[in-house]
Amino acid sequence: MKEKFFEKHETLIAIALIVIYIVSNSFCMQNFGQTDFRSALVNGVLSLLIIGFIAKNKLGEYYGLTRFPNPKKFLYFIPLIILMSVNLWTGININNTISEIIFFMISMVFVGFLEEIIFRGFLYQMMAKDNVKTATLVTSLTFGIGHIINLLNGADLVPTLIQIVYAVATGYAFAVILQKGKSLWPCIITHSVVNALSILNIENTISMYVAPVILTVVPLLYVVYLKKNIKEE
Repeated sequence: MKEKFFEKHETLIAIALIVIYIVSNSFCMQNFGQTDFRSALVNGVLSLLIIGFIAKNKLGEYYGLTRFPNPKKFLYFIPLIILMSVNLWTGININNTISEIIFFMISMVFVGFLEEIIFRGFLYQMMAKDNVKTATLVTSLTFGIGHIINLLNGADLVPTLIQIVYAVATGYAFAVILQKGKSLWPCIITHSVVNALSILNIENTISMYVAPVILTVVPLLYVVYLKKNIKEE
């Protein structure tokens, strides 16, 4: 049972978490970079604080931190496995030190958890009480558009716009997976793996233009299958 404080301020908590996450990671990007241990530390501490809050208020099931849904019904998550492998399609790039790779991967695993629990957890559940379709649409759009913050951290315009497009598509698929299976773990794992392996990606025509198309099309096709074949648990 959720605490009265949480029930009363659920919207404020969701918005506050989004702001804290964006500000803290923007600060890390500008001052430390993604491969620094301090970025991993900041995201790790924020993740632990959120986990502690969820545990204290017994909100694990409410936010989808429960067992996986039936893998067979979800095509054994093969579409998600395709997404997880995308950064390895053109080979493995090792231009960073081992410690930088390790700290980057640790930080990105935490980022995957944070973005899922904030957007598909706190924000989605807060809105889904009134309208599931609106919750799905809004959380997908805010998740994708939120990547525009990368422009402030030095990213180029066109790659950022491309990233926003496939982030919206992927976010939409994740929201439907949560809606159909009541578990956020497939989304967290997929998101974390994609993020973590991005440091090994070799930038070329395939990774810059072909991969984003696949990252957009595969999630949307998966959504069509899920909506057509799976009833809500």
